Amino acid sequence: MNQHNTDILKAIQGGLVVSCQALPDEPLHSSFIMSRMALAASMGGAVGIRANTVEDITEIRKTVDLPIIGIIKEEYPDSEVYITPTMKEVDALMNCGVEILAMDATIRIRPNGRTLADFFQEVRRKYPEQLFMADCSSEEEGMAAAKMGFDLIGTTMAGYTSYTKGRVVPPFDMIENLVENCGKPVIAEGNIGTPEQLRTALDLGVHCAVVGGAITRPLQITQKFTAVIKK
Repeated sequence: MNQHNTDILKAIQGGLVVSCQALPDEPLHSSFIMSRMALAASMGGAVGIRANTVEDITEIRKTVDLPIIGIIKEEYPDSEVYITPTMKEVDALMNCGVEILAMDATIRIRPNGRTLADFFQEVRRKYPEQLFMADCSSEEEGMAAAKMGFDLIGTTMAGYTSYTKGRVVPPFDMIENLVENCGKPVIAEGNIGTPEQLRTALDLGVHCAVVGGAITRPLQITQKFTAVIKK
């Protein structure tokens, strides 16, 4: 691994990465707002930012000097995979210069009938020096992604695929098994909702952890509070 990538991994090690995302149907959907969200996260001690779309990433770059885990969410009619699903999204992220590029690494078939192994082989050949993060939903997918050559293994999709729906989240058992067995740095991501859960994930030996909704989605946070009133 080159020195640049080693430095990036060192910069996020043991810390909190904050996911600053708002989809078009969400009230905070705005690249400017996401840049301010990233600034607030940075001021609060975040070591990195996870962001969606070239527009948001470009705006966040103007505001904070932290490593960015970049994704592009794009839906295609022939696949359930929507996190950086094709080379078009990979190229766009590479052109805007993300430190870590994340993509769906589930067993589901990608657009145009492609398997992850086939697709990632092409991506790695095209961008041999880039750090890639695998967004997985199961321990098996994490192990497979590590063998394929992903640099970082994430638990992002646990509970979000049809075959993992209903599982206990955060998936501490999956995190622990991957830390012990996959041979690559593991990033705990997905449904970490409290500081205590973050501490638990870090104590299991993950490289770092990503928290999103619990910090950056005020609509969801408000709904949690109003649900108590409705009861």
